Amino acid sequence: MKQIAAYWNRLPLELLFWVGSLIAILILDPQSGSHLSLCPLSQLGFDWCPGCGLGRSMNLLAQGDFEASWSMHPLAILAYGVIFHRIWILLKNLKTTHNYG
Repeated sequence: MKQIAAYWNRLPLELLFWVGSLIAILILDPQSGSHLSLCPLSQLGFDWCPGCGLGRSMNLLAQGDFEASWSMHPLAILAYGVIFHRIWILLKNLKTTHNYG
């Protein structure tokens, strides 16, 4: 049991989360009419959210459709920058420490 706990403690869960989120953004279909929303404001019934369209905008940016990406959400390039920076920091920490963190 201690070996399993030690394995889970060494596993870089945050790194896996960020890489998984980038993969999810890249396979997202921005043109689909319906999508699963994890937005808490949407779940509470609000029509407007400052983050709405960010994932679809990031997908359009990855496909090279800059104008459509900008019109959907102008902060997509900043979001990519933040995510890639965090992945870089986590990889750097993973390489310099044996116990992740």
